[in-house]
Amino acid sequence: MARSTRRDDDTRRIHNRVNVVRAEVGMSRAQLAELVGVNPQTIGALERGDHYPSLQLAMSICEVFDLPVEAVFSRTPFQSIAASYRRDPEVPARGDQS
Repeated sequence: MARSTRRDDDTRRIHNRVNVVRAEVGMSRAQLAELVGVNPQTIGALERGDHYPSLQLAMSICEVFDLPVEAVFSRTPFQSIAASYRRDPEVPARGDQS
């Protein structure tokens, strides 16, 4: 039986920072898609968490940004950038789920 590659399999969820890294370097979804050989809709689905990348795709994305895989993809949620700079880490920002 094949493993799900969709978001409904929360026990094996893959979190990513593709949208953050892409925005940081000023790259569009279409530009990233062209560089890694997929369509822009695939990049959008990755960013929304609707699709999990193959190992090949994850490594290709990381090569484009010259980052290690663990900087872009994780089994645990990434801490928000704002949370890492918050003066009082005990006080969650509005909208934080923790």
